[in-house]
Amino acid sequence: MALNTDPTSHATVTSQRMRPLHILPPYLMRQLGLAQDPTLRLAAKATLRIDHAIRSRRLNEDKRSAKKATRTQLPEIAIFDAEHREDLPGRAVRSAHQGPAGDPSVNEAWAGLQATLQFLNEIFQRDGLDGDGHRLRASVHFGERYMNAFWDGQQMVFGDGDGVIFKSFTAAVDVIAHELGHGVIADEGQLAYVYEPGALNESLADVFGSMVKQFQRGQHADQADWLIGDALLMPTIRGRALRSLAAPGTAYDDPVLGRDPQPAHMKHFVRTREDNGGVHLNSGIPNHAFFLASVGIGGPTWEGSGPVWYDALRDPAVTPSTDFAQFARLTELAAVRRYGLESRQWRVVREAWAQVGVTARGTERPLPWPLGLHAREGASTIESVNE
Repeated sequence: MALNTDPTSHATVTSQRMRPLHILPPYLMRQLGLAQDPTLRLAAKATLRIDHAIRSRRLNEDKRSAKKATRTQLPEIAIFDAEHREDLPGRAVRSAHQGPAGDPSVNEAWAGLQATLQFLNEIFQRDGLDGDGHRLRASVHFGERYMNAFWDGQQMVFGDGDGVIFKSFTAAVDVIAHELGHGVIADEGQLAYVYEPGALNESLADVFGSMVKQFQRGQHADQADWLIGDALLMPTIRGRALRSLAAPGTAYDDPVLGRDPQPAHMKHFVRTREDNGGVHLNSGIPNHAFFLASVGIGGPTWEGSGPVWYDALRDPAVTPSTDFAQFARLTELAAVRRYGLESRQWRVVREAWAQVGVTARGTERPLPWPLGLHAREGASTIESVNE
């Protein structure tokens, strides 16, 4: 079945809202499926099979609801054990009325969910992912040697990894916050998960993941590592993380994983039908813009650049088809509202988007590109592999 490349269509928007969103992209799983180690190949192929089956299910996200006043008590968390099966949610193992469990994965998942909810509450006065305080649940030990984690529109799901390339996916708070960020993004912007809107969706999830990790560590923008998933890779892997916002394309260069393919500039925009039109690939471009804006503004991201990006996400002008240039303009407007016209922060935000080639230097308006459905002139190409 041909991929619908119109992110404004009802069918595309609906299907993407129901699509579980995974931290590891399919192209990385396919790379692992070519490994010489037969055990690793089997684990990668099993993960791909599970991911494909999950994407085929009709999992509906909670409907949007009006934001209510923030409560002092965070939404309840519930953790389940899938016991290496693929049936969700599994056996209940920890609730709001229980203390730490004897299972490290349960406690790591709990801590990651709690950290994300606390961040949303304290920084953005948001009552849970949907702003309505609904209970948040997660399942650990999903599948056999499952090498991924995902938000399915209703809950978080964690695999244990294969023990050769990846550790347990509960080990990384930025990965947990990234996946939960998709819940916030779906509730606010409803960006279609395809081409530029989808890459923007992935980037915003990385923004949430980065901010939560930095908030937990008490780091300013210039002190952070700007890595996503640095706690997931085994020590034998030649790499630092899954992605780098500071230097997209440099997160890993490993004989088994391959080389990080993310671009950092629009001149290297990747044109592909794989990965829903390159959503995990081209997210490196807006990721780098956020990094540049964060370091340029200075201080903690949750006080400087983060609120600007959050305000832009919540702008009524965001639609399922919003592309990089349109979102860049919204961040500029958000910076003006927060800091004032001609403010230093506004200039930093505008320059950040110009440095990654999304907007033109010396202009107040983004380049007059159409909706971001196609790669720009001079873009690189990855051979199409339909999912």
